Amino acid sequence: MVDMAKIEILVERVDNKELRFIGEKVLEGKRLSFEDAVKLFYSSNFNYVASLAEHVNRKKNGMFAYFVVNRQINPTNVCIYQCSFCSFGVVRSDPRAYEMGLDQILKKVEETYNMGGREVHIVGGIPPHWRYEDYVNLVREVKRSFPEVIVKAWTAVEVHHMSKISGKSYEEILSELKEAGLDALPGGGAEIFSDRVRKIIAPYKANAEEYLQVHKTAHKLGIPTNATMLYGHVETYEERVEHMERLRSLQDETGGFQVFIPLAYWPHGNRLGGRRTSSVDDLKTIAVARLFLDNFEHIKAYWVTLGERIAQVALNMGADDLDGTIEEEKIVHSAGTSSAVGHTKEKLIKLIRDAGKIPVERDTFYKPVAIYA
Repeated sequence: MVDMAKIEILVERVDNKELRFIGEKVLEGKRLSFEDAVKLFYSSNFNYVASLAEHVNRKKNGMFAYFVVNRQINPTNVCIYQCSFCSFGVVRSDPRAYEMGLDQILKKVEETYNMGGREVHIVGGIPPHWRYEDYVNLVREVKRSFPEVIVKAWTAVEVHHMSKISGKSYEEILSELKEAGLDALPGGGAEIFSDRVRKIIAPYKANAEEYLQVHKTAHKLGIPTNATMLYGHVETYEERVEHMERLRSLQDETGGFQVFIPLAYWPHGNRLGGRRTSSVDDLKTIAVARLFLDNFEHIKAYWVTLGERIAQVALNMGADDLDGTIEEEKIVHSAGTSSAVGHTKEKLIKLIRDAGKIPVERDTFYKPVAIYA
């Protein structure tokens, strides 16, 4: 248990004066600066950073750790962008290319609904032959067939693409999607906001300003969204903090982000290559995010990219959410993750309990559905 007395002693006894100053700011509830977050990333005192993060997490979320019964649906892996870091997207002529029909998608939603699923998460490649109406109609048909299922669909990159092919503004597109049944926007496509890095890993897709503007517009329309950060490839610690600082600034303005999701990069099967980052780096990234993003209620330990065990450890280092059952994740698995493609509700409950936390089944909006005390 990370209690106040133990944290105060930890801060008081830390040798490094800069770390002690940061710890005092955390205890006083003061906002950390860009420089503070960078120092935490470079610090070798892992236990100190993790303990501070869990202290903040428990102030926000107590002993609760969340999950959702959901399904991820990737309608196609055909994509025009061919980003160097991506192992999922292929050109239409590639023998690995696939595209699901509407009947296939609705069948998967039905399976999720019949097992008590609360959410479908729909994202995919960006195919050159899809029309704007195809994106809207898919949402409309899912919602018409299963009105009780929450539809979380289309990243900011996909919304930006819809704008390019339709000539419509972000506001017009998001309004039409909302009318069709869109309930929330996922956070994918953020990658790293640094222009330097984006020129290397994703030079053609929506840039940082466009990504943030899509989310700002969604918030204005009352559509809650998630936020992500892809780390562990060619970015620096400073660029990670810059990324989080821009998210924190928009959250100050709109309050529309529900959760921050650090996504660990997997290097297999793509042109960028490299090596998988360490588990220590995974956990430190979650801890620093919890400390720096003071206006985010939730930090997700996405078990697909982290692996089940590291995600479980992260629940005591600043994270309070594991994501969900997912059923058949394809995007990260194409890059080499060894985690399962999906989990049962019972498995997630066990992972959370074994971490010493109280499992809470939630809906998309973090409203508790059931508490497994």
